[in-house]
Amino acid sequence: MGLFTPTASWVWDEHKMFADAVARVFADALEPNIEKWVEQGVVDRDFWTLAGDQGIMGGAVPEAYGGAGGGLGFDAITVYQQGAVGDCGWGYSIQSIVLHYLLAYGSEEQKQRWVPDLVAGRKVAAIAMTEPGAGSDLQAIKTHAEKDGNQYRINGSKTFITNGQTADLIVVVAKTDKAAGAKGVSLIVVETDQADGFRRGRNLKKLGMRANDTSELFFEDVKVPQTNLLGAEEGQGFYQLMKQLPWERLVIGITALGAIDFALKETIAYVQERRAFGQRVMDFQNTRFKLAEMKTKAEVLRAFLNDGIARAEAGTLDAATASMAKYWGTEVQNEVMHECLQLFGGYGFMMEYPIARLYADARVQMIYGGTNEIMKELIARSIDV
Repeated sequence: MGLFTPTASWVWDEHKMFADAVARVFADALEPNIEKWVEQGVVDRDFWTLAGDQGIMGGAVPEAYGGAGGGLGFDAITVYQQGAVGDCGWGYSIQSIVLHYLLAYGSEEQKQRWVPDLVAGRKVAAIAMTEPGAGSDLQAIKTHAEKDGNQYRINGSKTFITNGQTADLIVVVAKTDKAAGAKGVSLIVVETDQADGFRRGRNLKKLGMRANDTSELFFEDVKVPQTNLLGAEEGQGFYQLMKQLPWERLVIGITALGAIDFALKETIAYVQERRAFGQRVMDFQNTRFKLAEMKTKAEVLRAFLNDGIARAEAGTLDAATASMAKYWGTEVQNEVMHECLQLFGGYGFMMEYPIARLYADARVQMIYGGTNEIMKELIARSIDV
């Protein structure tokens, strides 16, 4: 198993070497710490700097900003390898997404100022979209930024923000023109160490993904320079979000595949060893048929995701295809976790077995990044033309 299919057009030798290197780092420094991070509710900052030292976060970042100068496939590899060791706590996927916002829309000064620290793991990033009254409907956000001299004054609140407790750099989705609807949305970068009036709420208690710090954020007359606006002018935020969301949704599908592969590996090992009624659980026809079904779904997903990565590399990944990857990948992930846990029997309900954690972690995948119901609507729009 692995992310690549044998005929994947986007894969070169460099990708394979990178995948091997990332897998080794994760096996040595990520996998052994998962349970500790689950208990403490946050990933140690030391791991961020280790990942930076090993070049794990800069594969798709130009060399001018501290990266390796590769394409999006390198980010896909890191995301997959994280899932393939059974982890979803480390918030790298959000770090990667913010990096691509900065690279796509940041000024040269902004890129030089922020990107190298993110690549090196010296800083952690978050993107603050969701609000208590606005989830998938981004046009309904209430957080607003008003000009105050040469600064913006930001007021509002956000919730369910990944990396919220540790983020040093937050891309805030805010209204700069309350009367302009989608055209009044802008993206503004808040540096938390310089933001009077910025406050982190509690580290939210969640059903799953407990090692990932997910927080409420509060902005009370937070002043930031107008030079922290992403893009050449105000009102570009909704367009910027829509342009970047396809990659974010493909990443969620890739995360799903990594978790699926890990769950299948763990389950196959268990049913080959566990005995019932005088034979291995693996020898029951039901077990073999269930595993055959899950393996087939995993391979179909793998092929589709590889096509999506190739499109992303070529700049042709469209919203409908990314929505299919997110919707189908997360649905399959939840089906697989359900069936794998069942094959573990009573032990699958015990938290000392990773499948219980994977089962809980999977559920939110069908919600964030746009609910799967929204994904179906986006897919339907591509049909009804």
